[in-house]
Amino acid sequence: MTRIAVFQMSATIDAAARPQRIMDAMQQAASGGARLLVAPELALAGYGRGDALEREAQRPDGAWARQLGAAAARHGISVIAGFPEDGGSHGGTQVRHISALMIDADRPDAPEIYRKGCLYGPYERRHFTAAGPSTVIAGIAGLKVGCLICYDVEFPENVRRLAVAGADLIAVPTALPKDPASAFIARNIIRARAFESQIFIAYADNADTDEGFTYQGLSSIAAPDGAVLADAGEAGDALIYADIDGRAYAASREVNPYLEDAARQGLI
Repeated sequence: MTRIAVFQMSATIDAAARPQRIMDAMQQAASGGARLLVAPELALAGYGRGDALEREAQRPDGAWARQLGAAAARHGISVIAGFPEDGGSHGGTQVRHISALMIDADRPDAPEIYRKGCLYGPYERRHFTAAGPSTVIAGIAGLKVGCLICYDVEFPENVRRLAVAGADLIAVPTALPKDPASAFIARNIIRARAFESQIFIAYADNADTDEGFTYQGLSSIAAPDGAVLADAGEAGDALIYADIDGRAYAASREVNPYLEDAARQGLI
């Protein structure tokens, strides 16, 4: 059994204070027995900051990775957190991705990187490049942890691909904007994705308002049977916890053997 934490992060915080806020949450979560903390999409820079994201994008071995790696080693807790990634120049074009650092406390100097496959809307496409579908699964805190970012999880194919590849848990840093459909996504789609692929999902949203957007909040941790193990409200910082134990859901997987039957029918 592995205890994880999701950090719902208020967007009102000053950008310069964001890395420290995440590291403080890591320390608090570790004190609560968690071995992994999941923070939101672009948490290290702030999602709604427009052109500033292009100026502040970092390489995967940049200052943010070093800071979080040191904090992971110091507090004994792994972390997954979103950041704007400087992907370098390709064919004379500067490439940037919406990415997530996946840092294991036992290997803090060797982060895995997940890059958002499907960008959402003109804002993201103006500042970033879509990476396309990928299967990134890291050994973190004794779990096989896959990663998707925000809009990615709304496509069932992405979740199913990670489940088939053997992930125990999918971490989803997100910046879900508050609009008429968002509460349905946070409260229902995340549970459905967990249920239909029989997998745990940790959904970490921003909350409140920054320079560009107001966010839905409603971060959660969903179980393979569709149960919500922990959830947050619509506003403010929140640190929520759940114990991840796949053995506890063996009965659910026997009743709903979606992956096994999908394979038998040639669907996957």
